[in-house]
Amino acid sequence: MKLGMVGLGRMGGNMTVRLVGAGHEVVAFDPSPDAVARAVGGGAAGVSSLEELVAALEPPRTVWLMVPAGEVTESSVAALGGLLAVGDVVVDGGNSNFRESQRRARELAERGIAFLDCGTSGGVWGLANGYCLMVGGDREAFERVEPAFADLAPEDGYAHVGPAGAGHFVKMVHNGIEYGLLAAYGEGFEIMHASEFDLDLAEIAGIWRYGSVVRSWLLELLHGALERDPGLETVRGYVEDSGEGRWTVLEAIAESVPAPLTALALFSRFASRQEESFAAKTVAALRREFGGHAVQEDGAAKAEHGGEL
Repeated sequence: MKLGMVGLGRMGGNMTVRLVGAGHEVVAFDPSPDAVARAVGGGAAGVSSLEELVAALEPPRTVWLMVPAGEVTESSVAALGGLLAVGDVVVDGGNSNFRESQRRARELAERGIAFLDCGTSGGVWGLANGYCLMVGGDREAFERVEPAFADLAPEDGYAHVGPAGAGHFVKMVHNGIEYGLLAAYGEGFEIMHASEFDLDLAEIAGIWRYGSVVRSWLLELLHGALERDPGLETVRGYVEDSGEGRWTVLEAIAESVPAPLTALALFSRFASRQEESFAAKTVAALRREFGGHAVQEDGAAKAEHGGEL
């Protein structure tokens, strides 16, 4: 099939290459001319604007967005809403909030344009291994775009999961689960790292890949990281979040679903960004006050107060 791809970063660029390799015709657009040039080098047709992209596609058109969630997605969908026609399809493959996807689907439906929210997992490995695709929206529109879904995903790696918003909702929960998995691996390997034993963590991660009940693709990736850098000396323990974990916790609260592991994993990410924790300082100060427990003094602060703290 022929489709447009908007957004040619790490995900969109690789998805374009995979689609072209499977025999699809891709018209590619990105604000970066270099990104467009790379897509053209991979076999896509490059354009310099959304207007050119829409003009290069024959009706009924399919335009796939792989752009950052938030304002960029909002402005891109709005622009396409004014350029596309009845019967066309917009696919949002980014990590948008599912409530926003439901609204965008309603707004485009008023113009006769279908909207598919496509939760996409696979990261930089998706080009070689395929992407897991969780698609929400109109079933007929899904079936029209299904040849692209089938070639982007590995075997049995995609599905129409429900109406508008369902795709991004499922991807949101998927990422919430990921937060918990990463936190559990992180805690376990820190316990081993701090133990009295001189453990080869890369070796342990390696053997856990075979037969262990905790084996996973994440463990395979960790094994590779530890082989390259056994002490993770080149990595700072600063962990960002892109929003899906927060949304998962908020939905759990809204539905009165207990999700303590996901919430704790999210808060652990917040804690990783602190050079010093005021909460921890408060606890240390209180232990000194009520129990006379020793505290570790901040050298800079002590100097500022003339050595008295």
